Amino acid sequence: MAGYRKLGRTSSQRKALLRNQVTNLIYHGKITTTVSKAKEVRKIAEKLIALSVKERDNYETVTVTQKVPKKTADGKRVKEVVDGKKVTQFENVEKTVKKDSATRLHARRQILKVLYPVKEVPAKNAGKKANTKQVNLVDKLFDEIAPKYADRNGGYTRIIKMGPRRGDGAEEVIIELV
Repeated sequence: MAGYRKLGRTSSQRKALLRNQVTNLIYHGKITTTVSKAKEVRKIAEKLIALSVKERDNYETVTVTQKVPKKTADGKRVKEVVDGKKVTQFENVEKTVKKDSATRLHARRQILKVLYPVKEVPAKNAGKKANTKQVNLVDKLFDEIAPKYADRNGGYTRIIKMGPRRGDGAEEVIIELV
């Protein structure tokens, strides 16, 4: 007996489908799909969440100084003339950043192997490239989802049966994060 469901697809199609559904499950919190797909998505999603729960606090906070160009009220860079050339003026700014440990960095990269990149488009700019934002799902996993499940040992998802699908009669379910 195979260790996974083939879902009537080639391996590349199956991997793409499952990656897409796991990405959408983490982004939206719940998705509607068939029973067999949901059971496969659950396997992958639970592993990713367990990995992020394990590594959620494995970082240190570091203060870093950074050179940032000075800007005017309109957002343009402030320039001064030095030896006949216009040169941008810079100021030093201190920032606090999270420095991941080696195991947390490895976990991030393992999660990135599964999740697709997601772009968020504001409602008023639908259909335009302007103002699209890249959503960092790995940060969402580590900062929002992992703390929620910190005291839980597995069972991060729930499958709720909805009944047969209208077109082909396939059993539909909702899979959601608990």
